[in-house]
Amino acid sequence: MNQDLTKGPVMRSMLRFAVPMILGNLLQQCYNIADTLIVGKFLGANALAAVGSSFTLMTFLTSILLGLCMGSGTVFSIRFGRKDEKGLREGVYASFVLIAGLTFLLNVLAFACLNGIRFFLRVPPEVWDGMREYLIVIFCGITATFLYNYFASLLRAIGNSFVPLIFLAISAVLNIIMDLWFVLGLERGISGAAEATVIAQYISGIGITLYALLRCPQLRPKGNSVRIRWACIKEIAGFSVLTCIQQSVMNLGILMVQGLVNSFGPSIMAAFAAAVKIDAFAYMPVQDFGNAFSTFIAQNYGAKKEDRIRSGLKGAVLLSAVFCLVVSAAVWIFARPLMELFVDAGEAKVIAEGIRYLHIEGAFYCGIGCLFLLYGLYRALGKPDMSVILTVISLGTRVALAYLLSALPVFGVAGIWWSVPIGWFLADMTGMIYYMIRRKQLLSFP
Repeated sequence: MNQDLTKGPVMRSMLRFAVPMILGNLLQQCYNIADTLIVGKFLGANALAAVGSSFTLMTFLTSILLGLCMGSGTVFSIRFGRKDEKGLREGVYASFVLIAGLTFLLNVLAFACLNGIRFFLRVPPEVWDGMREYLIVIFCGITATFLYNYFASLLRAIGNSFVPLIFLAISAVLNIIMDLWFVLGLERGISGAAEATVIAQYISGIGITLYALLRCPQLRPKGNSVRIRWACIKEIAGFSVLTCIQQSVMNLGILMVQGLVNSFGPSIMAAFAAAVKIDAFAYMPVQDFGNAFSTFIAQNYGAKKEDRIRSGLKGAVLLSAVFCLVVSAAVWIFARPLMELFVDAGEAKVIAEGIRYLHIEGAFYCGIGCLFLLYGLYRALGKPDMSVILTVISLGTRVALAYLLSALPVFGVAGIWWSVPIGWFLADMTGMIYYMIRRKQLLSFP
């Protein structure tokens, strides 16, 4: 199942590797979408607002772990491309110890700061009790999130994107079944939806851990690879920490916007909660394609194959643009029925605001598609700091404009929605200009 992306037809290799990643993360979205659908339909708008705000917070926390794992995955891909098996084993051990420790710290902080979340996100009193109930359970799944994302990144680094898909498919189906059982059958309300999600997360996390350790002996640290050298930690941290910063800055900006959205009341919160799920589901494939593209570039960078890097870049840009145009058209046309999947048809204000959000965001998916490719490119070429800069430009613009435009009566809450594509555009321009200026230096091999 492992693929050497330094050989074979460029686009075929990239797509064969990317498709399982895309399907896998679409299934991962089903975790919270299942909660949102069931909670929104059967527990009401306030419960939907509570779960939606929790989703934004959990996306931020998960992004910290995801960034660390993705950064380590880049190091693994480069070493795999170099055929450095000893270095790969040593990196696996060192990065696991490092990220596991940070996961424990993050979990402790999440519970310690639980009550402060209400004030930071400006959660209305009628929503907070449900949100707190949901988060107490969801926080128990942070360790499972680490296990899945770490071993999924490790397997993908050596070209195996199929096994992570299998474990996600199993847990996603279980999550939906248990959601219905816990919420409707056992009548456990919001906490039941969270319990179903956490159980499913542990199934995928523990399952993929056992698979990687038992079925991939070339990844198991042994002998003198069971050690932590400063040089190894420094290399892994250089990628992991910066990728973590990039991911967490991106989602911290979204979290700050969530607080602004919450100040407009439960109806806008509910509209945002539903529309964000649709939005994330729509552009998730191009985000995963960007991650697959990054692995492709990293392996070929390690193997010093410049021609494949250039060919892969051209093909990825074209494919991403075509996909984004198709999805933009679909979201624009089907905005209303998509919103009605999450919200009762009688909630006219919630549906109308959600449609407006989707019409604005959905028209510009090419912007986020280009940005994901730039993130992946710079991470793979050993310039994760550039990914951080692009994220700061994108999210900094978004947050600043969201607060500025929403305060103007002519825009109101729509100013929050318009700030997003503007941020994408500015970051894209910066990333493309930098690549054109520094192309020769970027493609010079160590």
